[in-house]
Amino acid sequence: MTSEQEWQRDKALFAEDKYQHAEGPGLLAGQFAELTARLLTAPTVDDVLRRILEATTLMVPSADLASFTLIGRDGAFHTPGETDEVALELDRLQYRFREGPCVEAADPAGPAVAVAPDLATEPRWPRWAPAATELGIHAVISTALIPGSPQGPSVGALNVYSRTTNGLDKADRDVLLLLATHASLALATTDAVTRAELEVAHLRKAIASRDVIGQAKGIIMARRGVSADEAFDLLRRTSQDLNIKLAELARTLTDRHTELDLPVH
Repeated sequence: MTSEQEWQRDKALFAEDKYQHAEGPGLLAGQFAELTARLLTAPTVDDVLRRILEATTLMVPSADLASFTLIGRDGAFHTPGETDEVALELDRLQYRFREGPCVEAADPAGPAVAVAPDLATEPRWPRWAPAATELGIHAVISTALIPGSPQGPSVGALNVYSRTTNGLDKADRDVLLLLATHASLALATTDAVTRAELEVAHLRKAIASRDVIGQAKGIIMARRGVSADEAFDLLRRTSQDLNIKLAELARTLTDRHTELDLPVH
């Protein structure tokens, strides 16, 4: 049996709640065991969140992008960790529009899990859903982070974005609930000071990424004679084609702009 077949078998068992009948731990169980061991050695909450995001894109094959949303002490939403700049932009648009899956799931009065298998036909988020599809995202799941009791208030959400319509199924939701539980436990061990420091650190990172992406957009606009939106779209599509994070692609372009140019799409 190949690793892909083994994964699909484990995924089906997980969705049907039949792990108690399986012979020995499967691939998915092994991945969770490995994740738990890695989290126990993580030196900071920042590292915990980063490792959970890495595990998310590994354990959920259709998870092209992932991020965390947290609610600050002032009630504002922010993203302390993401796998790619496009995920950060998807979150920022939700915070700006005050609508979308991560806003709903993170809201203490919200539904805890927000799912949209096809954003092209999603009526709940009339501003965000079309913006997400423009960024190449067609399905999403957001799961609340609840550090206390299961009935306690949410402090944020784990967000997973897929470029495939109906790409995230029930088994993926179950996996994400367990990943969100890992993240919630990590947050439960931190105090307000640590979380505030985490927010500041990622704010600095976000500003640095935004600056370098702005520089790259300026280079493309000057070379191609295109608008800022068209320049960003070219960066985004190229990062997807090359499987390189958007900020890393922008940094390479700005550092070596006399040598490199982006392909014409």
